[in-house]
Amino acid sequence: MKHRSNQALEHILTQLARLDLLIRREVVRLRANSDRRGDDEFRGLYISDEEADALLDTSLSASAILTAQSPPSEPVAALEAAIAAMSARIEALERESSQSLPLNRLSQLFGLSELERVVLVVCLAAELDLKYERLYAYLQDDVTKKRPTVDLVMRLLCPSIEARLAARRSFEPGAPLVRWELVTLHDDPGARRPVLVARYLKLDERIAGYLLGSDEIDARLAPLIPAPETDLVTTLTPDIRERLLPWCAVWEGNWADIAPVILFHGRYGTGKRAAARFLASTLGRPLLCLNAADLATSDLSLGQALKLAEREALLTGALLCWSQADAFLHPDPGLETEHRSLAQALARGRVPTVLLAEKAWEPARELERRPFLRLELPEPTYAGRRALWAAGLDGSGPALTEAELSALAGRFRLTGGQVADALARARTLAWARDPLHAELRASDIDAACRSQAQHRLSSLARKLDPRYTWDDIVLPRQQLGTLRLICTTVRHRPTVYGDWGFDRKLSLGKGLIALFAGPSGTGKTMAAEIIAHDLGLDLYKIDLSAVVSKYIGETEKNLERIFSEAQDSDAILFFDEADALFGKRSEVKDAHDRYANIEIAYLLQRTEEYNGLVILASNIKKNMDEAFVRRMHFTVDFPFPEEAERLEIWHRTFPREAPLADDIDLPFLARKFKITGGNIRNIILTAAFLAAEEDQPIAMRHLVRGAGYELQKIGKLVVEGDFEHYFDLVRMEGVKRET
Repeated sequence: MKHRSNQALEHILTQLARLDLLIRREVVRLRANSDRRGDDEFRGLYISDEEADALLDTSLSASAILTAQSPPSEPVAALEAAIAAMSARIEALERESSQSLPLNRLSQLFGLSELERVVLVVCLAAELDLKYERLYAYLQDDVTKKRPTVDLVMRLLCPSIEARLAARRSFEPGAPLVRWELVTLHDDPGARRPVLVARYLKLDERIAGYLLGSDEIDARLAPLIPAPETDLVTTLTPDIRERLLPWCAVWEGNWADIAPVILFHGRYGTGKRAAARFLASTLGRPLLCLNAADLATSDLSLGQALKLAEREALLTGALLCWSQADAFLHPDPGLETEHRSLAQALARGRVPTVLLAEKAWEPARELERRPFLRLELPEPTYAGRRALWAAGLDGSGPALTEAELSALAGRFRLTGGQVADALARARTLAWARDPLHAELRASDIDAACRSQAQHRLSSLARKLDPRYTWDDIVLPRQQLGTLRLICTTVRHRPTVYGDWGFDRKLSLGKGLIALFAGPSGTGKTMAAEIIAHDLGLDLYKIDLSAVVSKYIGETEKNLERIFSEAQDSDAILFFDEADALFGKRSEVKDAHDRYANIEIAYLLQRTEEYNGLVILASNIKKNMDEAFVRRMHFTVDFPFPEEAERLEIWHRTFPREAPLADDIDLPFLARKFKITGGNIRNIILTAAFLAAEEDQPIAMRHLVRGAGYELQKIGKLVVEGDFEHYFDLVRMEGVKRET
């Protein structure tokens, strides 16, 4: 039995030998009805008879199959007999073949007629031997016409006018040759709006490679192949496997009859591509995975990419998979055309297609004739995250304790893909720190985890660098205890939700929402920074100017981006002046009121779904919507500081390194100036700059002058009764006062 590649090669060479006979027959006919010029002065501008004969006497076939390569003076009948004999030889080769030959498989896949099969051979010949370019130019009496035209193909293959009319339909847009771009039609550059028979035929390069036994993917699709996925997400959970196995059992024997569309959706890194690989592996087929997001920078249009991808899947028997398909399943305004192209391609499709997206999607009615299946890939549970970290660090990282593994799984709600990304980033940080040894440390892993969402949140939120500690804040015991309870709750979520099983009992509300209410300057932002510093989590202050939009629906989109990106790193979201977003819903009097209330309702829902800590700060608690207040896990009222608390704030606000004069009277300042901690901080900072200007330690005169500036700034009158014997210092500065 001949080797498969040898069989395919002999089949192609025999097809070419028959083509030589067809060309010879056309040469005989052409010479019988024309008077070709033979003057040597025109040599090079045309193909001479002698050159044509010499070309026909050569053959790619090593066995010189054609014994009937007789001179063109012989009757056409002898050539007809030779063509028939060669056709019989081709049929015998196809019967003897142990495998389906490429040309036969191509014909079966795309439903090609016998004439269309030979058209492919006519076009393939020029890809193998340049002699055919010369012969095609000779037959078309034009040295520039080196590619076969539709007319030439008809002359070679169609013996009657009826056959020519039937053959013409093979080159219409809906015909397999053209629809699947097996061949492409090109206009003559020198002709305006040429008729169909005058157009050139060019065999597609991927089809040429396929006919010659190549398994290389279409070069135009190669840039869309995504990078290999990490091994951390290749293992699917048992319940997902159990869902997929019955699907495979149905399709295994009915692949040609049932071409389903399958949607796997879920967050990045949850194993969507692993699920597609599992389907392909179970069905014993290769997986052709392409990245839909890369189409934006590709030379292919969406329609052409969909067609070429399906053609490639047909050629290779692969399961077709489109990753990052959200842009076409949920198009932004202006991309509706692309969405319709996708829906139409899916409706006409003949191969099972897997779509990978982050959001769920329901198909349009066009997809009614194809089965549609959807499966959500859930985020890993606490136990699943812990297993991912253990697997990723096995033998290649620091030996983390059980407590450290639990802390990683609890603090960062990362998927398998994100865990792999974080480990790769951590190794880069280790190399940057110590290029010689690059020893991975727990601090590298922590920093890498926290960087997962930083670059994506920066446009809508500002990352704060927490510097304050518990020693910096002054609050009544009850409020301080509540702040510490918030930290305790966040810190021990792995134990309660993971080890103790509460994760299975709660669908929502696993995060925490805290309301900090009180006048400006009473320590709300400081408290948020202290919590972030204590927990080692990132703190993002939401930029309301970037979030709130006058356009309907844009505010919700911006908020969705914030919550989605922050979810990766379990960051703390701090909404300052939160009543601007979370204010009371009003009575609906017009469309603006209705949409404003929709925004508030969306915020209520999305805040409750967030699994991290959300801190809302408001100067006036009563301005907050009651539905928000009811859902708060913690409410901390920041009171205006009394004298004893103000004195403590004065003491704690001075850095240890600051030089202080002996004349500073902090009890006097705490008793006389009824201001908040924020005002006290501003006074001390102003005093420090005044002292630095004089190159002196910070003295009472500097603090008094700073107090005068601060009172003026906040709109309070500077009266002699507040400053007593220090009043002259304020008066020298020309500060606005009233005696």
